[in-house]
Amino acid sequence: MSDNGPVMSPSSPDGAARELVVLGSTGSIGTQALDVVRRNPGRFRVAGLAAGGGRVDLLAAQALEFRPEVVAVAKASAAQELQLAFYAEAKRRGYASGDFAIPKIVAGPDAVAETAAWPCDVVLNGVTGALGLASTLAALDAGRTLALANKESLIVGGPLVKERARPGQLVPVDSEHSALAQCLRGGRPDEVRRLVLTASGGPFRGRSRAELADVTPEEAMNHPTWDMGPVITINSATLVNKGLEVIEAHLLFDVPMDRIEVMVHPQSVIHSMVEFTDGSTLAQASPPDMRLPIALGVDWPHRVPDAAPGLDWTRAHTWELFPLDDEAFPAVALARRAGELGRTFPAVYNAANEECVDAFRAGRLPFLGIVDTIARVMDEHERGDGGGRAGEPTLDGVLAADGWARGRARELTGTD
Repeated sequence: MSDNGPVMSPSSPDGAARELVVLGSTGSIGTQALDVVRRNPGRFRVAGLAAGGGRVDLLAAQALEFRPEVVAVAKASAAQELQLAFYAEAKRRGYASGDFAIPKIVAGPDAVAETAAWPCDVVLNGVTGALGLASTLAALDAGRTLALANKESLIVGGPLVKERARPGQLVPVDSEHSALAQCLRGGRPDEVRRLVLTASGGPFRGRSRAELADVTPEEAMNHPTWDMGPVITINSATLVNKGLEVIEAHLLFDVPMDRIEVMVHPQSVIHSMVEFTDGSTLAQASPPDMRLPIALGVDWPHRVPDAAPGLDWTRAHTWELFPLDDEAFPAVALARRAGELGRTFPAVYNAANEECVDAFRAGRLPFLGIVDTIARVMDEHERGDGGGRAGEPTLDGVLAADGWARGRARELTGTD
């Protein structure tokens, strides 16, 4: 392990508000991040917002409230819609002409990555999926502190991301990795024995593999403790999300894959743990509320007062921990294999999953078919079938593997 977890930059030494660019501002992470800003107006200022373009009314309302200098939409055709939505929102709020300024609007496939390099202190990458890689690289290359909620970009990019990141430039925002970063403050790197990630178990905890055969998308979307977007929610139901997090922990903290464990914790209060060589284990506990790790991520190493409600210590609590059922939920073991193989295998694991989740949501693939198809695509990648031979994790190699895995997964799920 190279250091005691990420060591990130403090707030501006002169006490000025920390300037943020929020990527994926209309999604779950982005809206919660803006709530943190809203409740701490002297501590943060929004310099830029970016979103896919599917919710231009919300993006316009965010822009009018937070007054960023730039707003980006990945959907090129949404630029005019956004401008019209901005005027409509201003009119709805009763603003007279001249009471507000329209920010710079950039649109198109490179717009979000362009905004990631905008002058600011911190870029929060809350984009969903492998599409976040370009923005992660752009933010790092521009020298910004990167609060990373887009785990896929680190997993897909792997060495590409790590070799670009200066010490302390990457800040974890996932609740599990934020918890690990906090616990790692409790000892030296050479004192760490293992990392223990916790998983809620999703809506199907305790079911056998046979009992998962007829799961519907609606059932998979019914997460018991977290309110997340559809892709992450389904990834939590399959435990693919936990598999991705195992790879992410390995990359963030330089801990070998065989020293990263997963425990099922239904209450989602203990977010992760670190076991030290003397037998002591430190755990980070808090109610399941993403505003806490978001606030810590954008202002590390400082804690933002009242970022989220704390635990109620006036009543009894029961916290349970169970071993993971690898037979019913093989996604974590498959992710370990991808992480151990390295090279372009993590990119293939992630890309195949994203396509399989789409197919499952569209009714073309059964629930168990998600991980089964990922496994088949990874096997073919290892054998080099059909032009899918594993390569080195250069940018071209990663993109080629990602594209091949998506195409193959679409063939297997009847999308193409």
